[in-house]
Amino acid sequence: MAVNTKAIKQRIRSVKNTKKMTKAMEMVSAAKMRKAVQGALATRMFATLARELLEQLASGNKPTSPLLEERPVSRLLVILISSNRGLCGSFNANIFKRAWQILQDKTNVSKHRGFDGKEIIPQSDVAIDIIGVGKKSASFAKRHNYPLIAAFDHLSERPAFEDILAISGMARKAFTEKTYDKVIVMYTQYNSSLSQTVKARQLLPVSPHDLEKMLVVGDKVEEVPALKQNGYLFEPNQNAIIDTIVPRLVDIQVYQAILESSASEHSTRMIAMKNASSSAGDMINGLTLEFNKARQAAITQEIAEIAGGAAALE
Repeated sequence: MAVNTKAIKQRIRSVKNTKKMTKAMEMVSAAKMRKAVQGALATRMFATLARELLEQLASGNKPTSPLLEERPVSRLLVILISSNRGLCGSFNANIFKRAWQILQDKTNVSKHRGFDGKEIIPQSDVAIDIIGVGKKSASFAKRHNYPLIAAFDHLSERPAFEDILAISGMARKAFTEKTYDKVIVMYTQYNSSLSQTVKARQLLPVSPHDLEKMLVVGDKVEEVPALKQNGYLFEPNQNAIIDTIVPRLVDIQVYQAILESSASEHSTRMIAMKNASSSAGDMINGLTLEFNKARQAAITQEIAEIAGGAAALE
């Protein structure tokens, strides 16, 4: 019986050490989540002003830019954002499940939502390629036999704006060279610490409809004060403004999608580690009860042996 109690004590010690690690990971993820949420919310002011400016530009003639060109889709590029590490609950499983469902309906995912709100339907079967952001997204592409044209798996957990320019620049170049007719980004939107939603947003050609989604948090539109004016004076000219702002819009959408995914990842990891800590606590309580029972049984047995020995001497 003594060996049994020793084994239980070792197991209790091991579970306590595990609980310390999961608790520490929970606290770290909570801190990282708050920083990522602040970064994602900060991009919404830029989105508000940029969307208003595009509306002003489109109020007369439709603006012209290679990044606004709408053409029937025959090749689709998907920027799929996942995590580099595990221990984040169902974060990766949810986005991969939803991505698989969306990409199966090629006609719907290849529709254009343009400036005038009309949809352009693809005229032929659509080929789909993937840019993977995060190690897990590369695994998804290989598992489902989608060509993986690039993988970005070295981004920090809180990337700077300059860190994502290689991703958005690759997408812009492929679109302007007509290698792809449409580019979408798939990511996990942060609604709250308990709620995240997988989203697919049209990145190219640039669409005011998808820019407006940058202001949506859950089911509510984030209230951000915008500069409302009767008109704009464009210097040096309208085309120069468009050529400057439209590429930035693409960059900021990719940046926000990565920040939203980062906040969601840290949130799900925080919840997963909290659940693990709670389970470890329940296991410790159960093992402690088992240890006490074993120790009591050993004491009772020793008392019985002493009483039996005393009776034998009489």
